[in-house]
Amino acid sequence: MHTIFIFPFCAQSAPHKTYTAFRYAPPYAEDALRQMAADGVKRAVAFSQYPHYSCTTAGSSFNNLWRELYRLGMETDFEWSVLDRWPTHPTFIKALTQRVQQGLATVPEPVRAQTIVVFTAHSVPMKVVNKGDQYVSEVAATAHAVMAELHAQQGPAAPQQRNTHVLAWQSKVGFLPWMGPSTSDVLKNLARQGHKHVLMVPIAFTSDHIETLFEIDIEYAEEAHEAGIVTFARAPSLNDSELLTTAQAELVAEHLASGSVCTPQYRLNCAGCVNPACRTVLNPVGGEPYSKLRDSYGQEGGVRSWPQADDIESFRQSPERTA
Repeated sequence: MHTIFIFPFCAQSAPHKTYTAFRYAPPYAEDALRQMAADGVKRAVAFSQYPHYSCTTAGSSFNNLWRELYRLGMETDFEWSVLDRWPTHPTFIKALTQRVQQGLATVPEPVRAQTIVVFTAHSVPMKVVNKGDQYVSEVAATAHAVMAELHAQQGPAAPQQRNTHVLAWQSKVGFLPWMGPSTSDVLKNLARQGHKHVLMVPIAFTSDHIETLFEIDIEYAEEAHEAGIVTFARAPSLNDSELLTTAQAELVAEHLASGSVCTPQYRLNCAGCVNPACRTVLNPVGGEPYSKLRDSYGQEGGVRSWPQADDIESFRQSPERTA
């Protein structure tokens, strides 16, 4: 489910207030925006709850937010900045590492060092990867950072006493090619090579849902045992991790202190991007000049600027939320 978390300044007594906006379930962006206006909010941070940026998740949610602002005639009601990604934030990495350690603690001590850490993330279609989407590289960066933190905490252990890891991809839908290797294939091939012990770590999921509680805990567990895996353990999802909450508070504080509209990377469209709305920041805070890098060049024949007058007219004629 696509989500975006809006963290605004409120003009009333409370210095900060939070609102939640979902793409496909209430509360929708419209609900959050109307409540923000009623509360007197003037300054807001659109804070993606996806640690890793993809046009299929965070990007889609941001684009929906901007469309809704135009549809509701609220495009100038708030000044915006964007917290678009946080794959290697130090406290986020510590939160994940803590969960890995908790998962390893459930593995019998004699085989703990032999346990392969299988980071599993929601896959994306290869057409998105080939377009230049940065999700895959950011998930990989998180996995490497977690293992570096884990090894640092394990101290000066011999290499054979340190866990190794692999990154796998789950939840493919449809017949088009998706990013691999699939988690299912990884488990079967690890067993074929003689590995007997695995720890599953849902890396791009910050909370439990059907893809952890059913797909990993039931389906992959059955496949792994059938293939010959003896120990199939799973690290707890972050859920209500205090370190995760701390990381998010730090992210917001650092973002506000920086005075920036977005991360530098947000301004760079995927090389194959043809979506005119992608990487927008509507009504950026403080009137700071903002443009996507491709727009700043002013090159004729590029992707058209967004929104055009006909785009806005189309949004405002729509009586329903834009999906």
